[in-house]
Amino acid sequence: MPKIKTKSAAKKRFTLTGTGKVKRHHAYHSHILTKKSVKRKRNLRYAVVAEKVNEGNIKKMLGVC
Repeated sequence: MPKIKTKSAAKKRFTLTGTGKVKRHHAYHSHILTKKSVKRKRNLRYAVVAEKVNEGNIKKMLGVC
């Protein structure tokens, strides 16, 4: 069986933690920032763990499974 290629889009957007969880960044933090509040922009700054329902599909795109 050949190796499964990693999806380039997923490789740029997601990282795996040491325990196997998927980290992602928030959307809406790249442009048109003048109308967004400071609190909203601050909360969009940090990475979060992806939801469990999406974790399987993301790992499949990353070629982990």
